[in-house]
Amino acid sequence: VGTLDSLVGLSDELGKLDTFAESLIRRMAQSVVEVMEDSKGKVQEHLLANGGLKEKMKCLKIDLTSFVTHFEWDMAKYPAKQPLVSVVDTIAKQLAQIEMDLKSRTAAYNTLKTNLENLEKKSMGNLFTRTLSDIVSKEDFVLDSEYLVTLLVIVPKPNYSQWQKTYESLSDMVVPRSTKLITEDKEGGLFTVTLFRKVIEDFKTKAKENKFTVREFYYDEKEIKREREEMARLLSDKKQQYQTSCVALKKGSSTFPDHKVKVTPLGNPDRPAAGQTDRERESEGEGEYGLPVNFQAVLLQPHKKSSTKRLREVLNSVFRHLDEVAAAGILDASVEIPGLQLNNQDYFPYVYFHIDLSLLD
Repeated sequence: VGTLDSLVGLSDELGKLDTFAESLIRRMAQSVVEVMEDSKGKVQEHLLANGGLKEKMKCLKIDLTSFVTHFEWDMAKYPAKQPLVSVVDTIAKQLAQIEMDLKSRTAAYNTLKTNLENLEKKSMGNLFTRTLSDIVSKEDFVLDSEYLVTLLVIVPKPNYSQWQKTYESLSDMVVPRSTKLITEDKEGGLFTVTLFRKVIEDFKTKAKENKFTVREFYYDEKEIKREREEMARLLSDKKQQYQTSCVALKKGSSTFPDHKVKVTPLGNPDRPAAGQTDRERESEGEGEYGLPVNFQAVLLQPHKKSSTKRLREVLNSVFRHLDEVAAAGILDASVEIPGLQLNNQDYFPYVYFHIDLSLLD
């Protein structure tokens, strides 16, 4: 296992790695929350881990509590004969790769979401600003004419009657009975009118004087088709991103077998660890209690938060022979213990780690 100095150094490294791993998996969970914005009630269904190492369990997805209580060390990935430093290095590299994948996936989703929101904004708003590609049709326009053109005019609701009476006389060369109401919102309606191209500017000026607004729009079938296809593509990509993120989270949850939940005691004692590995418990225990190695890992889950104090009392009574002073709780709380990332307020006659399985705030 190496020298005591190397174990103490490894304990520090594992503490940092543990904090990083927990932060990373929480970010993964949060990314799924963001992707599942329309189905947030189903988020917990995706916070699952692989069933285990046994062949019949690998295809199953289980909740994190079950994952912790049925955890098995993966000897294939992390051989027990390897030096502790090598195991820690392997875990660190895996976490770094997961973080890189998460950043890449998050950036892709945010870009996709922004593009989709920009397109959706175009289909919202009033008749002056929104896109008209999903409202108008080819039949609303006179197309491919050398002389005639169809304009779109926004008319306030109170002025509908005035429009019908006056639009033909706003300018010369307006086609009689060519107006048609295409759509309307709470403020007004969108009408068509057909006229000769050479009087467009004159018609716009007269329309403005009568509080009618000509909307700048020219029907382009290719452009409208492109816009609709872009919207469909973005919606499809967003759905795909949702599925990818859910799969990635499930995969990521099971990638932390060494961090996601383990407990540790030394000498004989035990209690849960917040993302600690067997290796971490071993190094922490040896650093705290020395050699030879003689410990057993146990998971304890109080049924109620109020039961924690009683659990502490029981554990102290069982393991007080390992450290009478710590069990009595009379250590100077202001003194830090060298080499260990805890102070005397966190020091017990057994190695203790807390495992928080609540991935969402």
